Amino acid sequence: YGRLVPSRFKPELRQMVIKDPVGPVAAFTPWNFPINQVVRKVGAALAAGCSMLVKAAEETPAAPAALIKAFADAGIPPGVLGLVYGNPAEISSYLIPHPVIRKITFTGSTPVGKQLAGLAGQHMKRVTMELGGHAPVIVCEDADIALAVKSAGGAKFRNAGQVCISPTRFLVHESVKNEFAQALAKYAQGLKVGEGLAEGTQMGPLANPRRLTAMTEFHTDAVGKGATVLAGGKRIGDAGNFWEPTVLVDVPLEAKLFNEEPFGPVAGIRGFTSLDEAIKEANRLSYGLAGYAFTRSLKNADLLSRRVEVGMLWINMPAMPSAEMPFGGIKDSGYGSEGGPEALEAYLNARSVAVMNV
Repeated sequence: YGRLVPSRFKPELRQMVIKDPVGPVAAFTPWNFPINQVVRKVGAALAAGCSMLVKAAEETPAAPAALIKAFADAGIPPGVLGLVYGNPAEISSYLIPHPVIRKITFTGSTPVGKQLAGLAGQHMKRVTMELGGHAPVIVCEDADIALAVKSAGGAKFRNAGQVCISPTRFLVHESVKNEFAQALAKYAQGLKVGEGLAEGTQMGPLANPRRLTAMTEFHTDAVGKGATVLAGGKRIGDAGNFWEPTVLVDVPLEAKLFNEEPFGPVAGIRGFTSLDEAIKEANRLSYGLAGYAFTRSLKNADLLSRRVEVGMLWINMPAMPSAEMPFGGIKDSGYGSEGGPEALEAYLNARSVAVMNV
């Protein structure tokens, strides 16, 4: 499909923009949202007319398999949608250079994304990358503190913090920092942690023992550099990969927690005295996926929306991705979109055709 572009100067000239499916797609999806991440990619590819081979995560094999089977049961033609598991390096090194594959879409860490994008670039393959983040949360002096705690706290501890758009760096105006920190700590301490299928559970375990080790390292480093523990800070029991919802205040900028994505239930809080200072810190890192802010001022909201360098910014609310809006990052958090009409463009080749009537 495409569109006609009329010429004002030559009525006999017919100009067209034709958009064709880019071709077969190789999709690489993560374990933390094993259905959602496949659906985002498959939906856009099929809508644009592309076939897709999904390389899903070995940690969560059953959910993608059930999803792909549902497509097959619904009657999708053979060969349009496939699923593969195996050694990630071997699969990517085979699929990405393969001449049949015309586009790569990947959701995962920034280091791996850069490797795959580099390999795709060697073969001039179209690429969409949704990579890691380190989302700032700016709480202004005029913020509704109760709303900020409820919204940002819910987003922080959702999926035990194992979310690419999870709030991580809490930047709070000095005039409300103590109030916010104490309220967030109380919120964290009130969460019921346990098995996901158990009645009343609000936060489940981390994905594997490696995440427990990482949480220990983040926590020990921050406390060793001067941060104060307001809630949590240790493993729960000795069975399963459970970590207490953790809140740290006065985390120094040099702490690992303020420089590397924790990908776990740890919130670090720092104070600021001017909004410019908070925005500067929000933009300091190379990540630019998601951000959050809380303010009653439309002037502040406008300034934040213009100057915070993220692909997605939510103000006075938790993260609320929708099918109608772009979903993706900037800077080291990737490029391309997995939402809105922008998502379809990545699966289409645009061609210009001009015909002169004779």
